[in-house]
Amino acid sequence: MQLNWFIIIAGTIIIALFSWFLSIKYKRYHGISRFFAFESIFILFLMNVRMWFLEPFTLLHILSWLFLILSAYVVIAGFLLLKSKGRPSANFENTSLLVRSGIYGYIRHPLYLSLFLLGSGIMFKDPKPVQLCLGFINLLSIWVTAKIEESEMISKFGDQYRDYMKDTKMFIPYIL
Repeated sequence: MQLNWFIIIAGTIIIALFSWFLSIKYKRYHGISRFFAFESIFILFLMNVRMWFLEPFTLLHILSWLFLILSAYVVIAGFLLLKSKGRPSANFENTSLLVRSGIYGYIRHPLYLSLFLLGSGIMFKDPKPVQLCLGFINLLSIWVTAKIEESEMISKFGDQYRDYMKDTKMFIPYIL
């Protein structure tokens, strides 16, 4: 399938602006690698959109919908906690307090987990080799983003964040 280049370019510009205004502008450089996660998800969506409701009860589509629903839950839970408990300044991810309750009591990066689940859910709609490669780019980008952000959080919160890292896993409670 040939993708519409106008849509790809316009979407890429929007993602780049989002990355700039949310993170990079504030010298939070995890936004650079996060750009690639968003971009891979965007391209996966464009490639797989025609498959979303075809054969909705196949195992892959059911798995896809489970990932998509879980992604929505995780992002909403994480976002609401950052807004309500993190005392953000300028934007929701620039918190002044370290949030360790709710979903953040189990994993350090629920918003990045939600991006992985979203990308995987879209990928499973039509998992061909190109989509699998984009899924891997999404995974790698999210992992790099989380590592960069952890360095930024250590600079911001110091030992408090180091202790938090010892108490919680990155993405999957008690495992990873």
